[in-house]
Amino acid sequence: MGTYVMGRTPQEYERLRQQARIWEPATAALLDRVGLAPGARCLDVGCGPGETMRLMADRVGASGRVVGLDTDADLGRAALESLPADRCSFDFVEADVEKDPDLPEGGFDLVFGRLVLLHLADPVAALRRMWRWTAPGGHLVVQDYDLRGVDSYPPLPVVDEWRRVFLGTYAAAGRDVRLGHRLPTLFAGAGIGTPDGTDVVGRLDPLAAAGGMLAGTYRSVSPLAVTLGVVTTDQRDAWLADIARATTEHGDHSVMWPLLVGAHKRRADA
Repeated sequence: MGTYVMGRTPQEYERLRQQARIWEPATAALLDRVGLAPGARCLDVGCGPGETMRLMADRVGASGRVVGLDTDADLGRAALESLPADRCSFDFVEADVEKDPDLPEGGFDLVFGRLVLLHLADPVAALRRMWRWTAPGGHLVVQDYDLRGVDSYPPLPVVDEWRRVFLGTYAAAGRDVRLGHRLPTLFAGAGIGTPDGTDVVGRLDPLAAAGGMLAGTYRSVSPLAVTLGVVTTDQRDAWLADIARATTEHGDHSVMWPLLVGAHKRRADA
């Protein structure tokens, strides 16, 4: 996946698990909207720690199958070990969606990707592959961020600096911080057509609760940010001290999270 902006550390893996739990209601609602049913075959592209695979298994049951695909084999194996093997048939494929993995055409009733396109150099090509793997009558479901909305009220310089570093690193790495907003256009560009439906979910928390999210994402992105010259190590260390202080002193300030944008499309019956 080229330059993976967020890095791969145990701390980042735990942040991914926490993030998945936070967005679980939004993802569950989208899976239910497309009617994910018992016995379905599911593919989770960019499955990470496997939290969405668990949601799929809850719906497809013992007669269904859930396959996770990710470039990170260690994380994928850990996901399989954490999933209830008696609830569903699980599998993991170590592969990069940008390198055209060898998966069966029309092999899945649900092809899903959450917060994966944002990390790809060519999200349109990835959507074409995901659509190819979607069975007739099946659904392609994608959720991704529009990162531009992260802000605080009343305004705080520490949040402004988060935006400068975090969004600046994504831009310097060639990633589109507006990607969630562009999902319908990306579907069209991939030849999939207009989504059958879209969904936009936001979250507003006091800084006392959101400070951990800001600090965790900043830590994960900071090695690449330093490499790309977006921030220095001294600036990084100063910011981490600033966010800890702000969380205590301004914990009642409101922080807007990124918008999680969803889009889904049913593939016509053969």
